[in-house]
Amino acid sequence: MKKALITGSNGTVGKALRHYLESQNVEVVGWNRQVTPIDDYHVMEGFVRETAPDVLFHLATASQSTGRENESWLVNYEWTGELAWICRQLDVRFVFTSSVMVFTDDAPGPFTPESQADATEGYGYEKYQAEQRSFYQNPDAVVARLGWQIGKADGSNNMLNHLGKQAEENGEIRASTKWYPACSFLEDTVAALYQLAQGNSGLYLIDSNEKWTFYEIVSAINAKEETDWSIVPTEDFVYDQRMLDERVQVASLNKRLGTLK
Repeated sequence: MKKALITGSNGTVGKALRHYLESQNVEVVGWNRQVTPIDDYHVMEGFVRETAPDVLFHLATASQSTGRENESWLVNYEWTGELAWICRQLDVRFVFTSSVMVFTDDAPGPFTPESQADATEGYGYEKYQAEQRSFYQNPDAVVARLGWQIGKADGSNNMLNHLGKQAEENGEIRASTKWYPACSFLEDTVAALYQLAQGNSGLYLIDSNEKWTFYEIVSAINAKEETDWSIVPTEDFVYDQRMLDERVQVASLNKRLGTLK
């Protein structure tokens, strides 16, 4: 891989992926939606053709609304399908990041690549439909479902920011001892995406949580970051959200959180 095109390059995962790819001597180009529209096929195809990447990482979501009607569906589903087709036509590897949210809180985890997604509305439903569309448009696509990301990027949607905000606003963090969240550190997620982009097509699950509850993870982060959070164990959320995929080489949480046992 010598050159990569990234949608969502300013997002939580996108920034980390750009940094990782550049550390691997990969040239990175970001997709600027203000310059290259996502609803004009010919413009999009021309941009990908001109950029000539080896891989297109499609990470973007409708995180910043412009008020456009059905914008979430356009970004999460329609754009995804068009990009998958363009990559097929131009012989560019297409990597689409989906989400564990394709499963509802009522789905019986842990999940494997064979588990049937059950989201019927909202973000998870749009992501699942986009997965199906990606493979229909491009059988050689790589789809990677991600869990909650752990990182330090200010203002991003990651676990550390969420925990810090909760501690600041409430004076404590309530953490379930019955919830096993799908999650991984950003550095490990993007390393896995890099490897998957160079492997076989198909659906993959990226999750570093082998066996730990949310309470155990929050406590380990508290120790690692040397914060003074007040962590209250609860049993108010019971859910095994873990995603298991032996094909994905992703570091276990205890690699970065040494106090986990």
